[in-house]
Amino acid sequence: MLELRNVDAVYDGVIQVLRGVSLEVKPAQVVALLGSNGAGKTTTLKAISSLLAVEQGRVEQGEIRYDGEAITNADPARVIRAGIVQVLEGRRVLKHLNVEQNLLVGAHLRRDKAQIADDIADIYTSFPSLQAMRLRSAGYLSGGEMQMLLLGRALVARPKLLLLDEPAMGLAPLIVKDLFAFLRRLCDEKGLSILLVEQNVRAALQIADHGYVMENGRIVLHAPKAELERNEDVREFYLGLSLTQERRSFREVKHYKRRKRWLG
Repeated sequence: MLELRNVDAVYDGVIQVLRGVSLEVKPAQVVALLGSNGAGKTTTLKAISSLLAVEQGRVEQGEIRYDGEAITNADPARVIRAGIVQVLEGRRVLKHLNVEQNLLVGAHLRRDKAQIADDIADIYTSFPSLQAMRLRSAGYLSGGEMQMLLLGRALVARPKLLLLDEPAMGLAPLIVKDLFAFLRRLCDEKGLSILLVEQNVRAALQIADHGYVMENGRIVLHAPKAELERNEDVREFYLGLSLTQERRSFREVKHYKRRKRWLG
C-alpha cells in the first residue's frame, strides 16, 4: 500500500532531516513509528502527506509510493483524494466552528455529497459525546473531545491510510486506552491502515502489527510488534524496563552503545 524508499527530506534547501528512510505500511495494518523528540517522525508523516512545502521543505532523494503510484512531493489535495489523511499534532480543531461544522470540513474534497450525512452519523455513533455537543464551539471541548473530533473529521474524508501524529499527547490513560482500542477496531473491521507516531510506546505497541524506530532522521530498527517488545534496547530506552523489569533512566544508559548495536 505505502512504501518509502531511501527518502531524504530537506528544509530550506540545506537542513537535512530525513536520511535514507525506508518503511512500509501494508493494507489493514497498524504501523508504529517510534523515537525521541526531533528524530524525524513528524517530518516523515508530512513527507507522505506532502505537507513539507508549507514549511519550506521537500523530499530531495528517494521515492514515496502509494498503491503503486509515485506521490513524492505531490499536490496535497491529490494525496487526500488518493486516500491518505493526516491528523496533525496539537489538537488543531477549527475553534470558531462548532463540532458538526468541523466534521463537515473533513468532507470538503469528497464528490459523493449524498453519503456525507451518513458518515457523520457513524461518527456520532462511535463518539456519542460529540453528538451531544454537535452545536458547541470546538474551542470549548476538552483535550480528549478535541482528539475525538479530529479523528472523526479525518474519517469523514474516508481515508484508506490514516497518519496520526501523537494522538495520546496530554490525554488521561483511560481515554488513551479507549482511543487506541477504537483505532485497532478500525483496522480490523474497516480494513483501514494506520501509520502511528506516538511517544507513548507502550500504548502504541499494544495495537501495532509492526514498528519502526527512528534516530537522527534514520530508521535504526524495525520488526513485528512482538519482537520489538522483546528487544532489549526498546525495553530499556522506550519502555523504561531492563530485562530484569527494573526501571531505568535515559541518563543512566550509554547512548553510543545503543547506536553501535543498532547501526553495526
